[in-house]
This record gives sequence, C-alpha cells and structure tokens, in this order.
Amino acid sequence: MMELNQRIKRRINRLDEKSVAIVLAVTAFLCYTSMYSFRKSFTASAFANDTIFGVDYKVCMVVIQMLGYLLSKFYGIKFISESKQRNRGRYLIALICISWIGLLAFALCPRPWNVVFLFINGFPLGMVWGLVFSYLEGRRFTEIMGAVMSVSLIFASGLIKTVGRWLMSSFHINEFWMPFLTGLLFFLPFILCVWILENAPEPTTEDKKLRTERVAMNSQMRKHFFKTFMPGIVLTIIVYTMLTILRDVRDNFEVEIWQMLHVKGAGIFAKVDGTISLIVLLLVSCLIMVKNNLKAFKLIHYMIIMGFLTAGISTYLFTRQWIDGLSWMLLVGLGLYMAYIPYNAIFFERMIATYRMKSNIGFVMYMADSIGYLGSFLILVNKEFMPNSVTCGNYFIQLVFSASIIGAILGIFSLLYFIRKKEQMKESDDELLAPWHATKGEVQIS
Repeated sequence: MMELNQRIKRRINRLDEKSVAIVLAVTAFLCYTSMYSFRKSFTASAFANDTIFGVDYKVCMVVIQMLGYLLSKFYGIKFISESKQRNRGRYLIALICISWIGLLAFALCPRPWNVVFLFINGFPLGMVWGLVFSYLEGRRFTEIMGAVMSVSLIFASGLIKTVGRWLMSSFHINEFWMPFLTGLLFFLPFILCVWILENAPEPTTEDKKLRTERVAMNSQMRKHFFKTFMPGIVLTIIVYTMLTILRDVRDNFEVEIWQMLHVKGAGIFAKVDGTISLIVLLLVSCLIMVKNNLKAFKLIHYMIIMGFLTAGISTYLFTRQWIDGLSWMLLVGLGLYMAYIPYNAIFFERMIATYRMKSNIGFVMYMADSIGYLGSFLILVNKEFMPNSVTCGNYFIQLVFSASIIGAILGIFSLLYFIRKKEQMKESDDELLAPWHATKGEVQIS
C-alpha cells in the first residue's frame, strides 16, 4: 500500500503546472462538495409542524448548527492562520468524522433534544474551508482553482438537497436519518480527495515570487496586518456579512421560498444552482488573464458591485411582477454569488499579492467569516421574533433590497480605499521596507 502511495505521488509530481492546477481545482471542488453533505443535507426537509418551546423546529436546527459553525470561525482565526502544512490532512479527516458523529447522534436521540447535536456537527465543519484552500493559495493559478472550489458553495447546496430528497422519496428514509446517510454517501469521496491534496506538489519558487510566499502568522503579524489595512478590512467585513446573511437565508430556506413561488420538483435546486455555478465560474476564471494584481483587484470590486445591483434590480422587477419566480431566483442567486464567491476565491488572494504582504488567506478570511456568520446568526434569531405574516420569502426580499443598496455603496468605498492605499504604500519607503513585505514594487503574473 505504501509503495502504491509513493508511486501515485511521484506520478502527480511529474505533472506540469497547469495539470497540477486542474487536479487541485477538481479535487478541492469535490472535497468541499462532499463536506456539504454533512452540513446542509438536513435543509432538504421542511420539518413541518414541529416546534421547540414555540419556536419553529427547523429554525432551531439552523440556529444551533450555525452557532457551532460561527464559534468555529472565530476559533479558526487563530487555528487556520497558525496551522502548519504537515497536519492538514489529519485535521480534515478528524473534523469530518466528529461532524458525522454529530449527525448519528441527531438521528438516534429523540426529538426535540436531538437538535443540540447539530452544534457538534457544525463546529468542526467551520474549519474545513481554510484547510482545503491552504492547498491552493499562493500559486499562479490560484484564481481558477479557487473559483472552481468556490462554486461548490453554489452547486453543492443544490446537489445535496436533491440527494437528500431523493433518499427520502426513493428509499423512504425518514428526515432524521437522511442527513447521516447522505454523509455516508460522500464520506469515502472526501477521504480520497484529502489523500490527493496531501500528495500534490507544493507551490513552486516562481509561484512564491509572483504571489508572495504564504506563511503561518503569529499574533504580532496578525496585529500588524490588521492595523495596516484596518479601514479596508472593516468595509470588507461589513459587505461580506451582508452577503453571508443573504446566502444563508436563501440556502437554509430555499425549500420554503420555492414553495412560496409554487415551483415544484426535487431537481430544481441542482438545475438553478448548477446554472449559476457555471456563469460565476466563467466570470471569475476570466480574471486569471489579468496579469497586473492591482488591476485584477479593481475588477473584483467591480464584479462585487455589479452582483449587488443584479440582485437588487431583479428583486425589484419580481415585486413588480415583470419577471416570474423562476427567473427571479436565478437572477437574485446569480447576483448574490457574483458578489459572494470572489471573497471566498480571489479577493484576499489578489489583495495579498497586490500589497506584497507575507501572510496567508486564512487569517483575513476567517476574520471576515466569523463576523459574517455572527450577523447571519443574529438575523435568523431576529426573524423568529417577527410576526407570522412575514414569510421566509418576504423576509428574503426585504433583506435583498437593503443589502443591495448598502453593499453597492460600501463596495465603491472599498475600491477607493484600496486604490488610495496602494498609492500611499508606493510613497512610503518605511512601510515598503517593513519585515512583513516580500519585495518592493508591483509584481505581475507572467
């Protein structure tokens, strides 16, 4: 077995750079898609007519799992940014196993008390993204790899809901065992993906030159990074928080929104989200052709602003009954993910490359993620205390209108700040010569 492992590893290491990028991109996509089977499968069922102390049962499920996921993101600020490469694979397998045990306990324990095990299910999953993305960052083809991995956020949600509903309708599995068995289907694919990632070659010397070497960040480095970019990071976190809220409301209550729109069919989730995935992947992938890091960073901002506008305008057209429900869900989802995916795939990658800071994506990504999920958690709790007349669909529409206006404005402010910051850093020799900087000057991707 060891000999086979070494033989396959040597074969992967002999691949050219583009082939390695393709292997890593597909593997990361499948790995995170498999993770989603442990996180989002329970949302395939409405869990209708169940309450806990007068609170909707499914809302309790979502909130408790999100609480675990949220705390994981805060813990991940330190854990992911300081993680050493040699333990990544072990961490990933351990995290997914703990999460799976949580789903087993959820199935075995009588309701309503079984919901507490979704906290155990959610906490370890919050660190999977940072560990998987660490295999991709700091490479010349990180854009395309990150884009492919990030569309799993769109595609996997629809796929896992479809698989979950298929298990319940075709095999008559009850809604409490369905999440555990959905995870069972994806457990071995997850292990295989981790093994491939572990055996992939590290970033080359050329990668480190073009994209800045990625290093573990201690407390002093994290403080310096935050202080250097504080206004921009704050703007980014606010925008990302709004996007996380929209995405979670749409994702967790998509079944109820489709019911409001009177659109039926188990495959509708995969069809709509699959279409959105392809379009967003194409848009993000085009950025790899932009060699100048600062120019690419500007284009990413434009894409985020356009995403907010697309979501807002399509929602206005839907409320005026100028487009149907299916078109609205497609367009609002497209706008949402046009803005959301760049933060998960390329925003921080190009930011680090533009300003030549020795760091890693995990720190700033998990800082944004932790606040984002805190906002999402508070919004979900707030919804439960609103009048019963406010449905999931109407609540989502109100959120889209508010976030679209605020998000587009703050996106413009963020763009102006980072452009000005680059000009200031060019003028300041002291800042350029700080130990956290890799080199002077602008580096382009050749």
